[in-house]
Amino acid sequence: MNGAAIKVLYFAQVAELTGTRQESWPLPHSVSGADWLCQLEARYPQLAPVSRLRLAVNQRHVAHQASIQAGDEVAVFEPVTGG
Repeated sequence: MNGAAIKVLYFAQVAELTGTRQESWPLPHSVSGADWLCQLEARYPQLAPVSRLRLAVNQRHVAHQASIQAGDEVAVFEPVTGG
């Protein structure tokens, strides 16, 4: 990965809707997960509403308020339900 970017991984339904399992995403400055999800929705409107999506940064589940910065690995997935 070159320069200021993050590695984004998409899982399950999110991967189907984006048409990819991973991509490099330019990120010139750190942002909150919520702000980044807004950018994600702008790129992939079919993911709306993105507020339901979960994030993991560097393989740790995080709240949407968590900071994302260049060099991070960000996983995006649907909430998991069980029963």
